[in-house]
Amino acid sequence: MMRFDRRMHKDEIKQLIMGQAGEDGLTETGIKGVRLFRATQAIPCVPAVYEPCVVAIVAGAKEAVLDGRRYFYDDTKYLCCPMSLPVKAGTPSASPQNPLYGVLISLDTRVMSHLAMEMENAGGTLPPFNGTLRDQSIRLARWDNDFTEALLRLLRLGGHQTDTAILGDGRLQELYYAILKGEAGMFARRAFGAGNAIARSIAHVSAHLGTPMSIDDLAAHAGMSRAAFHRKFKQVTTMAPIQFVKTMRLNNAAMMIAGGVSVNQAAMDVGYVSPSQFSREFKRMYGQSPRRWGDAQKPPMGIA
Repeated sequence: MMRFDRRMHKDEIKQLIMGQAGEDGLTETGIKGVRLFRATQAIPCVPAVYEPCVVAIVAGAKEAVLDGRRYFYDDTKYLCCPMSLPVKAGTPSASPQNPLYGVLISLDTRVMSHLAMEMENAGGTLPPFNGTLRDQSIRLARWDNDFTEALLRLLRLGGHQTDTAILGDGRLQELYYAILKGEAGMFARRAFGAGNAIARSIAHVSAHLGTPMSIDDLAAHAGMSRAAFHRKFKQVTTMAPIQFVKTMRLNNAAMMIAGGVSVNQAAMDVGYVSPSQFSREFKRMYGQSPRRWGDAQKPPMGIA
């Protein structure tokens, strides 16, 4: 039997990404939800929103910050984020001499949930979660053989339109399965498994940022009492529900402003009725008025 050479496979993954990501920012692969990225300049951590995703680095390093906790990762570990989260993210060490290369894989909630339930049905109930409460929203996981091989098989489709159309969904599902089996698997299976009321409520928040919402509304959507919902939500995200909603709104608005949207339009799009309240809360969180903050930003690289 041929020995699996993870280093050789990772080198091939790196070459595939470098060959297709010819400029800074995101590059579409033709496979829905799979994008490559490159950065050749250092970008400090700025407000961002991670939708459910896995981010794998093959050269350089990235950083994400959630509620004060830093996650620094490179080609030894990938980041797994199974729910929408307001973070700060950047590429602190990227340069023309040390470019960052990687792949961003969006996680389809429906497919991941189906696989998680199939795994539970096949293997019985999940064992108790052994991590800390603060580990439940983002996890770094070591590249294992299954993840490496599945990612390589997916990226080998490259720009082959017919191969991608016929094999893309199957190979993406193979990668999802490798993630659910891997070091972050138990954590991800809990997020996507049946009955995860907090994950459902976070998805609701992400989809309805522009509409008013209260703790009572979110608790009712999750089917929990207000007290139980508040306690469980903070366990999973490290933030109180209202703090989470506010941070999601302000991070989304900051990204819009950095992309050229006017301050007033960004405020309205994320649910603020009062521009003055938006400006006060924005300045309290980021230390600058929205207009001044937007003027200071570099053009968005699309890989936060």
